[in-house]
Amino acid sequence: MVDTSLYAAFLVAAFVLCVTPGPDMMFIVAVGGRGGPATGVLAALGVACAMFVHTVAAALGLSALFTALPTLYHALRWAGAAYLLYLAVKAFRSRGGPVEADGTSGSGRRRAFWRGAVTNLLNPKVILFNASFLPQFVSPELGHVREQFLLLGTTITVMGFLVDGSVGLLSGKLSALLRRSRRVARGLDIFSGTVFAGLAVRLAAAPK
Repeated sequence: MVDTSLYAAFLVAAFVLCVTPGPDMMFIVAVGGRGGPATGVLAALGVACAMFVHTVAAALGLSALFTALPTLYHALRWAGAAYLLYLAVKAFRSRGGPVEADGTSGSGRRRAFWRGAVTNLLNPKVILFNASFLPQFVSPELGHVREQFLLLGTTITVMGFLVDGSVGLLSGKLSALLRRSRRVARGLDIFSGTVFAGLAVRLAAAPK
């Protein structure tokens, strides 16, 4: 169903993309830094699930909607920026502590998952990236184009989760040690808030 040489090239390109620090990785570091190892991993899982949704959208050709309806693109972009600003405000208002108040509870972990998913889903740049990156490794002459899209998307989703999950775990473990000092804990919250705010500005200011 796939061209093995193209798939091998895709694996190399996908790995480079996954290990290169970007907005998703910074977001996961910030979440893990606030809530601990489990929340970092759950945030990475949320991002991965959203990435797969974007893959399905690209396979179905839904990314073309952004070309036909630029208003939809900008609406998603501003909604994503607003959500990130909301997370930034929460981080700045935190008083510090061992971990975020509910970071080790079931509800805190679910919240970390949904934060990762929502942040990624509300970033139309990810859909456009999938629509431009994945087709380079699809062989139309082999047929089953949609299935090829899904295979490539699943591959980069799993690879991304393994990398981002490891980053979230490590950042959470490190923050758990550092947060024994309330002053350091407050500094980590400010760092997280700054990351969220920076990502919001980046998303809002980015041209289509």
